[in-house]
Amino acid sequence: MANTIKEAAKGITKRADDYSQWYLDIIEVAELADNSPVRGCMVIKPYGYAIWEKFQAVLDEMFKETGVANAYFPLFIPLSFFNREAEHVEGFAKECAVVTHHRLELGTDGKLKPAGELDEPLIVRPTSETIIYDTYSKWINSYRDLPLLINQWCNVVRWEMRTRPFLRTMEFLWQEGHTAHASREEAEQRTRQMADIYQKFCEEYLALPIIAGFKTESEKFAGAEYTTCIEAIMQDKKALQAGTSHMLGQNFAKPFNVMFLDSDGERKYVWQTSWGVSTRLIGALIMAHSDDIGLVLPPRIAPIPVVIVPIWASDTEKDQTLAKAQEIRRQLEDGLKIKAQIDEREERPGEKFYHWEKKGVPLRLEIGPKDLLSDSAVAVRRDNGKKEKVKFSDLPEYVEKTLADIQQSLFDRAKQFRQTNTHSVDSYEEFKKVLETEGGFIWSHWCGSAACEARIKEETKATIRCLPFDQEQEEGRCLICGQRSRQRVVFAKAY
Repeated sequence: MANTIKEAAKGITKRADDYSQWYLDIIEVAELADNSPVRGCMVIKPYGYAIWEKFQAVLDEMFKETGVANAYFPLFIPLSFFNREAEHVEGFAKECAVVTHHRLELGTDGKLKPAGELDEPLIVRPTSETIIYDTYSKWINSYRDLPLLINQWCNVVRWEMRTRPFLRTMEFLWQEGHTAHASREEAEQRTRQMADIYQKFCEEYLALPIIAGFKTESEKFAGAEYTTCIEAIMQDKKALQAGTSHMLGQNFAKPFNVMFLDSDGERKYVWQTSWGVSTRLIGALIMAHSDDIGLVLPPRIAPIPVVIVPIWASDTEKDQTLAKAQEIRRQLEDGLKIKAQIDEREERPGEKFYHWEKKGVPLRLEIGPKDLLSDSAVAVRRDNGKKEKVKFSDLPEYVEKTLADIQQSLFDRAKQFRQTNTHSVDSYEEFKKVLETEGGFIWSHWCGSAACEARIKEETKATIRCLPFDQEQEEGRCLICGQRSRQRVVFAKAY
């Protein structure tokens, strides 16, 4: 990768000193991912993958509540499929990995070489619209087959030149939903519904406040009529696109002949949507909440919400503190369905404490011989470091309440950070000054011209993150050309 994880120091670089290195250090010390022998790819370690599994479990249930079912489609896509939708293929052409041979042969120099050239090259899936919609053309015959609501959890490959773990890698994990509908209205409702689900997931589980809205024409998904997105701000004041939902219209239905016989007896093209989030959200989670000590995780998405650390100096004390720890774990897991882990390692208490702080476990419960005598545990919050004594009899209620409080506290803190770093600007000179000295989200007027948008991007590296949903109209003048504008849009430098 461009900045390899292994280059990270044993300690953690301060955010204020080098934010990029701090990010890599967090991944290292929290044991989220490791380098791969393949440039631009990563090995997701068990703890990092456990976070992704939590994402999957929550989102999968949210999808299924709306009628979506899971399926799986091939990794390899015939090149000819991409040629059916010109805008789509142009948008992904530079990122495609292409398979041209189907075997290896031993050369005269004793080295293996590609052999068996394919009649048609295969594209390694960068996204699945083309192969899924070819399949839909076989699955959909009548209006009774609609709506067709399918999602798949898979990996994709995009040949990125500059990579960073989780945020931008050549191979990454994601989900991609693809739906087909009988009417434009249904498709547009689904497009917005999925953006709303992503916003709910980010805010209620990741404690990540979101601005949702429409992408500009130049920033939309290749082949879509329009794209909706959710945008978040990171601690370095850059924006991160956390998810997208696309209204595809009939742009793919026509080249892939996805048609249905309607109730009026007419053959019609379906209306389609696609939507997805990826392991990039793990990067957002790191950058939104973590500190100079290590990872910070919201309780609702943490693989281990509570860790219990027994402390002992003798075998007798070990038996006693472990017995109490196991009793507490049973109360939390059986009674409240809150996962708790007991740290039984033969390490010094301080080393154990720091281990779990680095991994971002929201709540630590310490139980030593003196705590047994006082019939209480020491509870330590990861979000603010607050310590307090809690009677054993009060622990279940305390843990449940405190985890909810940590979840809300992280959201409130992130929302306050966004508010502090959001600026309303009315002139281009002020825009450039605020962007350079303050950063963050800048709400400004824009006329809708691609030329004005491109000039701002070229001169400042800032892009329009979105045109927020349900934004009240406000008369103003475009930053660049001075033409009339009816609403502010959100600008920021972004990942």
